[in-house]
Amino acid sequence: MTGALWVVVPAYDEARRIRATLDALASQSDVDFTLLVVDNNSLDGTADVVREFAATAPMPVRLMIEPEKGVGCAVDTGFRYAIESGATLLARTDADCLPRPGWVAAARAALNGGAGMVCGRITARRDENGPLARAGFAVAVAVAAAFGRLRPAHRGEYLAPYRMHAGNNMAITAELYQRCGGMPRRPSPTDRTFLNRVRRTTASISRSRDMVVENSTRRLRAYGLVRTARWYLDGGSGGLSPDPR
Repeated sequence: MTGALWVVVPAYDEARRIRATLDALASQSDVDFTLLVVDNNSLDGTADVVREFAATAPMPVRLMIEPEKGVGCAVDTGFRYAIESGATLLARTDADCLPRPGWVAAARAALNGGAGMVCGRITARRDENGPLARAGFAVAVAVAAAFGRLRPAHRGEYLAPYRMHAGNNMAITAELYQRCGGMPRRPSPTDRTFLNRVRRTTASISRSRDMVVENSTRRLRAYGLVRTARWYLDGGSGGLSPDPR
């Protein structure tokens, strides 16, 4: 397998949830990667859960603390640390998500196949949602993707067409990450800004339907449909936490 792959997981106060994410990563068909958890200065026992997992994990596990608040800060610090440590391929998911067993293998295949960046497919977590709720989530994602393609801010002098990019299911080469300027160091939402940075830098952006992550729907439950739409439009969280627990 070519390229040193690191998987970066930003986390904040995820002691109750992160073990399921770590177990999903341990169950990958390809475990030839280094796992880096970036704890965004949690107030709970997130770091302790990671340390306990690391003792028996099938891959090398590193833990670092990022005191500057914001998921963008945690991701950028993690990616840059991984690159300094020798990573040439980078993947990211979040601490409330469940990558399916072929996720790492699909990300590696896409990047080794020539993609500069690859975006995967997201679906609702099965342990949080029944069939109807999962179908509703799929519709919401499809509507958001269609709106993103039509949104004026996403059109213009870009090298690649707009495709919806979920930060919790993406992979990128280290070279492209540095060349595009990296993740914006701010709280969520960061994904669209980052994608547009990549789109200004290269046309080598692909999608992989085999790269699947089961996504938590807690933001939708916490915000409701209207506030979630407002958040998506970069209107902020309307007084609610930008990272609901």
